[in-house]
Amino acid sequence: MTFEYVKALHIIFVVTWFAGLFYIVRLFIYQTEALQKPELERSILKPQLDLMASRLWYIITWPSAVLTLIFGTWVLSYRWGYMELGFMHAKLGFVALLYIYHGFCHVLFKELQSGKSRWTSTQLRIWNEASTILLFAIVFLIVLKSTLSMVWGILGLIGLSVTLMLAIRLYKKYRLK
Repeated sequence: MTFEYVKALHIIFVVTWFAGLFYIVRLFIYQTEALQKPELERSILKPQLDLMASRLWYIITWPSAVLTLIFGTWVLSYRWGYMELGFMHAKLGFVALLYIYHGFCHVLFKELQSGKSRWTSTQLRIWNEASTILLFAIVFLIVLKSTLSMVWGILGLIGLSVTLMLAIRLYKKYRLK
């Protein structure tokens, strides 16, 4: 019975973590665009967007990342035999990449909070899709439990990535009209 509760909590915090990651980069885009506005608009937008980003990052995203790790490790302790299977190594590799992504988002967060932006809003839109790709990889690996299926999954991820990049280009093209 405990396993099901721990697994449910793990899934809940994975969902809230991804929600935070998806939305924080969207806020990064708005913050970057606000920095390019005239002073009057910037003086109104920047404090509000900074506050929203700070609350999201420190109240939802970071705690969810930590709790995902805690409950994920706890879930794995019930299924330690999975550590002998290739799909789990691949899944944990993608999870490690997700934590690296999270860490880099923290760097972007700190820069934007201080009023610096190295990336354009288009670059941030592309960056935002990295978490989507990782989500697909992790979910398919854990559901299918197969590294053979991972080959098809990688091809699917490449197709998804190309589709997302084309969608971003189309969005940018029609947004400017």
